[in-house]
Amino acid sequence: QNKLNMSKRSLEGKEVGNGDASSTSGSSEGVGGSKIILKQRITLVNACALIVGTIIGSGIFISPVGVYREVQSVGLSLIVWTIGGFFSTIGALCYAELGTTIVKSGGDYAYIREFYGPLPAFLRLWIALLIIRPTSQAAIALTFSFYLVQPFFPNCSELMPESSIRLFAAICLIILSLVNCLSVRWATRVQDVFTAAKLLALAIIIIIGIVQIFQGNTKYLEPQAAFKGTTTDIGKIVLAFYNSLYAYGGWNYLNFVTEEMKDPYKNLPRAIMISLPLVSFIYVMANVAYFTVLSPTEFGISNAVAVLFGDKVLGVMSWIIPVFVSLSCFGSVNGSIFTSSRLFFVGAREGQLPNILAMIHTKNFTPVPAIIFNCVLSLLYLVSGDIWSLITYFSFFNWLCVGMAILGLLHWRYKYPELERPVKVTFIRIVVYLTFIVFFLLGEYFNLFWSHPL
Repeated sequence: QNKLNMSKRSLEGKEVGNGDASSTSGSSEGVGGSKIILKQRITLVNACALIVGTIIGSGIFISPVGVYREVQSVGLSLIVWTIGGFFSTIGALCYAELGTTIVKSGGDYAYIREFYGPLPAFLRLWIALLIIRPTSQAAIALTFSFYLVQPFFPNCSELMPESSIRLFAAICLIILSLVNCLSVRWATRVQDVFTAAKLLALAIIIIIGIVQIFQGNTKYLEPQAAFKGTTTDIGKIVLAFYNSLYAYGGWNYLNFVTEEMKDPYKNLPRAIMISLPLVSFIYVMANVAYFTVLSPTEFGISNAVAVLFGDKVLGVMSWIIPVFVSLSCFGSVNGSIFTSSRLFFVGAREGQLPNILAMIHTKNFTPVPAIIFNCVLSLLYLVSGDIWSLITYFSFFNWLCVGMAILGLLHWRYKYPELERPVKVTFIRIVVYLTFIVFFLLGEYFNLFWSHPL
C-alpha cells in the first residue's frame, strides 16, 4: 500500500510539474467546458528575480542598524550577517527538496496539508490570508511611500504628511495588483526591472566601499577595532540574528508559484543556488561598505543607515539612495502580491477558501479574484492602526510553519524512501536547521509572550 501511495504521489507531482494537475482540481471552466489553468511562464531569470527581489526590500538599507545595536561590534555584526545568509541558504535548499518532491504551488501551506492533513493547513492558510500577507504588504508599501516622499523633506521628516504617505502606499498596491491581474509576463517583467534597480543601488554602495578600502579607510574594519566592545550577552546576539533574518525573509517565496515555473525540477534548485549566495554576498559587502564611511557611533544612532551613507559620500546626489530604497520596496510588494495570490488560489482549489478565489481569467491566465481580494485586505490594513505589532507577533507563526514543513520532509524520507527526489539535502543540514528553528522559536516566544505579553 505504501508503494502504491508513493507511486501515486510521485505521479501527481509530475503532473503538477507539467501544468496538468490543475486541470483536474480548482481550475476554471472555459468556453466549451475546457479547463483554464495557470501557465508555466516563469523562467530561471524570472525565478531568480522573484527570490532576490522579494528578499531585498528595505531590510539591508535599515536592518544593519538593528544588528549592530544588539552586538555593539563591527566584526560580530558582519559574522551575524554571514551566518544569517548561511542558515537562510540551508532553509532554501530544504524548500528546494520540498518543491521538487511535492510540485505544487502554495509553499508551506501545500506541504503542511500533505504532511499533517487539512486542519493545520486550514489554520496556516487563514492566518496568512487575514493577517500575515496583507499586513506585510501594507507595511512594505508604507516604507515605499515614506522613502518616495522623503527627498522632498530632506531635513524634516517629522513634517511629512501621513495622509500623503498612506495615499502613495495605496496607489502602489492598486497599480501592482492591476499589473498582476493583467499579465503574468508583465508582473515578472516588473519584478525583473525593480530587482535590477535595487541591485544597482547596492552595487553603487559596494563599489564606493571598495574604493574607500583601497584608499585606506579601514579604521573600523581592522581586527582590533572591529571586535572592540563586543557583547557577550547571548540574548542580544540572538536578537541580532532576528534582525538579520528579517532582512533575509522571502527566501521561500518561489515555492508559492512552483506550478508556474518552466521545468521546476531544474529551475527551482538552480534559482535558489544562484539567488541565496548572491544575496548573502551583497548583504555582507554592503555592511562592509557602510563601515568604511560611517563610524560605529554614527551607525548606531541612524534610523536608515543607507540614507546616512549616501548623505556622506554622494553630496547633492544623496537623494538617489532614498529613491532606490523606495524602488526596492516597490519590487518587494510586487513579489509579495504575486506569491500571495497563488497561495490563496491554491487554498481555494483545495476547498479551504471560497471557490471564487480559485477562478482564473480566461484570457490573461491570472487568478484575478485572489489578487483583488488580497489587494482589498492590504488596503484595509493600510488605513487601520498600528500594523507593525501584528507583523512582529505573527513572525513567530511563520517560523513555526517553516519548521513544520521541514520536519514533515524528514518524515516523508522515512515513509517514502524510494520517492524520486531531484534535490536531496544532507540529513545533518536538516537537523542543524531544525535545531536552529527550535532555538529561534523559543527565543521569540519568550521575547513576545513573556517579556511583552499581549
